[in-house]
Amino acid sequence: MDRRSFLKTTAFATAGLTLGGSVLFPSNAAELVDNPPPKKPYEEALKEITKGKPVSDSDKVKLVAPEIAENGAVVPITAEVELPIEQVKAIHILTDKNHNTRTLSVYFTPANGKAYISTRIRLAETMNVVAIAELADGSFIKAQKPVKVTIGGCG
Repeated sequence: MDRRSFLKTTAFATAGLTLGGSVLFPSNAAELVDNPPPKKPYEEALKEITKGKPVSDSDKVKLVAPEIAENGAVVPITAEVELPIEQVKAIHILTDKNHNTRTLSVYFTPANGKAYISTRIRLAETMNVVAIAELADGSFIKAQKPVKVTIGGCG
């Protein structure tokens, strides 16, 4: 077998295993399409994260998001907690009207150096984006920003 044939065979075998296997499609993917998980309200997702503890507004949490998002499918956001990394356990991003209100959770270690995240999220419609910082002492602080969406990104 020459090199070109070997590479073609390997590429096709890898693609077949990847596409046909569970790498791209979880075993319950068809079930999730027919029966999506129930919508979880913002308050329920918040309670799940905080275990019922109060969340206070803080100027230590900096949330940057556009005032107007032309396309809700790709809304850039950044969140930063201006405290030493040893004091920050996680940053959680929530939205108050999306089907899945708990959009992102990032957990930190002291090796991270800085409690900072930057990502893009989907917004179905105009809503509030909330960044909640979970601190090492068990308390929670937050910042929120309304984002107006002109074209919804979830549908």
